Amino acid sequence: MPPSGTKGFVLGSGTNRLDLFVIWRDGILRAYLNDCPHAHTPLETRPDRFLDQSGKYLLCTTHGARFTVAEGKCVSGPCRGKSLTPLPVTIRDGEIFLLAA
Repeated sequence: MPPSGTKGFVLGSGTNRLDLFVIWRDGILRAYLNDCPHAHTPLETRPDRFLDQSGKYLLCTTHGARFTVAEGKCVSGPCRGKSLTPLPVTIRDGEIFLLAA
């Protein structure tokens, strides 16, 4: 993954499926469930495209909700005041690991 970018992942299957994405920005890796708190749909409509055109906000393409990168907080759109669900991740030896909550 480049030092600045987003990438979606699906872990597991069936009832154990976890749809998530990571964003690497300013040397910090963050991960969120790929689930809009308003419509409970995936944020992106094209693979690995989670940012708005400005690159400043995470974007739900279903209803145009925008979320801060640092906190996942909705700042515009139908879910204003709600947040994406953060997931604990780390990088070791160039690999991304999801940590137990």
